[in-house]
Amino acid sequence: MRLLHLHWPHLLLRLARSRPAGIGTPPAVASGSSAAPPIVLGGQPWSDGVVLDASPEARALGVRRGLALASAHRLAPEAVFLDPDPAADRAAVEAALERLAGFSPGIAAAVDPRERAFGHVEVQLDGLERLWGPEPVLVTKIVDALAPLMPGPPGAGIAGTRFAATVAAMASPIGAPTIVRRGDERAFLAPFPAALLTGDPEVRARLARLGLTRIGAVAAIPRSALVARFGSEGALIHARAGGEETERFVPRRVPERAMLALPIEPAVDSVEAIRFVLHRLVSALADQLDARGTAAGRMRMRCALDRSFAARATPSETVVEQRFPEPTSDAEAMERLLVARLERAFPPAPIARLELELLEIGPAAGQQLSLFVPQAARGARLDWQLARLALAYGEDRVQRVTIVDPEAPLAEGRVRWLPVMADDGPADDRPAAGTGATTTGRGGPHAGEAGG
Repeated sequence: MRLLHLHWPHLLLRLARSRPAGIGTPPAVASGSSAAPPIVLGGQPWSDGVVLDASPEARALGVRRGLALASAHRLAPEAVFLDPDPAADRAAVEAALERLAGFSPGIAAAVDPRERAFGHVEVQLDGLERLWGPEPVLVTKIVDALAPLMPGPPGAGIAGTRFAATVAAMASPIGAPTIVRRGDERAFLAPFPAALLTGDPEVRARLARLGLTRIGAVAAIPRSALVARFGSEGALIHARAGGEETERFVPRRVPERAMLALPIEPAVDSVEAIRFVLHRLVSALADQLDARGTAAGRMRMRCALDRSFAARATPSETVVEQRFPEPTSDAEAMERLLVARLERAFPPAPIARLELELLEIGPAAGQQLSLFVPQAARGARLDWQLARLALAYGEDRVQRVTIVDPEAPLAEGRVRWLPVMADDGPADDRPAAGTGATTTGRGGPHAGEAGG
């Protein structure tokens, strides 16, 4: 997995400073001038609250996050105390996440201003290189897209684990993302302080007493020695130091669908021309599914049409839905079905924008293959072939048959014909390889036999 970590230091204070002057924000604070007094965010000194954020001038006087406001006032009586606006802060981050959803369906972030992780955003990058270019170019596009919504540029880091990406983002200079190459997480983390490996102050102190001040030194010690000294926390810090993933990435919204779109300039009016864009979109979405161990059961393709030279009655868009024979993340199989749909009925005008959406996303199911039967998966392959034949000759002309009662006295009572792409019906109705024949109906061309 490849993760992009974006970090806006002191985001709460940045958001407060970016609000229009006159809404509880002094002009000197709103302008961010060098003459601005110390700023404490959290409420007025006489209120029962704690400090949520503080400016560098206030921190130099000893004001820290979590400190009681009355205590902060005693430390910095000349400071400007600002009231928080949790609703506005949450709305700002939510708007940024909606903008990020246009780049990747895998996003994780804290939207509650009270959380310490507020200001940290994670974006899953698997498969996006096909759409947006190399990782440095992609980061630039994401930061530029968020610039109107978030105050100031973030620190950005890309790595294969959540911990390494976080360290890379917090260590990167503003405007220059730090990108850790695949497999180099351990070497990248080695020179950083070992205190980053854990939030437990006691473990940090014991690491320092043992002389383990750098992450590289912790990674060089056998895991069993750390487990013997620190218990389960020792195994955790050793895994982090070695560049292993210790916390599974979970998107903030478990996607029931995934969608990507690309504009096409100039608009195209042939299957071969649209196939290149279709391949990029399908491949990117399939990589996202594989990275999360999921599969899609249905796909929707929306084509925005260029009606400049089309007939007046031509619609502005066409929508095509395609159900898969089985949940899948196979990009090639999905692409073939969609190309077959386009070859059968291309839109009545050139396509100016192509949008692809995967639906009915769920955990991918494994298949137990037989040890002695080399074609154990031929039933699944036959289903996909039949789906393509149904698109080529018509779904009403290609059907599949299942055995209902092999002992029925009349031949027509022994089997039942079903549509190839039936949405309903029990799973047992699917013809097993070697037991059911599959043909076309009503005079159509012969599709094949499923018998051995």
